[in-house]
Amino acid sequence: MQELFSDGNYAVERSVGYLLARSRARLARALDVELAAHGITHAQGSIILMLASGRFSTAAELARELYVDSASMTRIVDRLQKRGMLLRMPRVGDRRIIDLRLTEEGQRLGRLLPDLYAQVLNRSFQKFSPEEIRQLRSLLCKLLDEEDIVAGAAACARLQEQHHD
Repeated sequence: MQELFSDGNYAVERSVGYLLARSRARLARALDVELAAHGITHAQGSIILMLASGRFSTAAELARELYVDSASMTRIVDRLQKRGMLLRMPRVGDRRIIDLRLTEEGQRLGRLLPDLYAQVLNRSFQKFSPEEIRQLRSLLCKLLDEEDIVAGAAACARLQEQHHD
């Protein structure tokens, strides 16, 4: 395998990892601004959005998917529960597992979030052509496939099906 990166010419400001982290931070800040009108942060919005998708139901699943430590996830879930956005429910058949369920208010917000996220993405990527977006998505999916072959492949397959534009 060819070595693509070396410490001999490493510069943090040109590092792919640094640029990905900065890009994520910029999107998170833009989402925080947009979501402030709804009284939530991007971290809270991400949890609501993921619960609304129906693919996740526990704090542990969300923490793994969002790469958040369990203590931080607990604090975010506590805040959302306190605000009436979600409930903790013991799982039928295995009371050791606590499922998270969106309340009516959480579901309402969950229906609004995809459009709000799309607006932020449209503003953030306005300098990109549709082809550049497809290429970026493809490259990120390729990176995810390397990191987490099962989850990455499944997520990217869904993305490619949804965005075959």
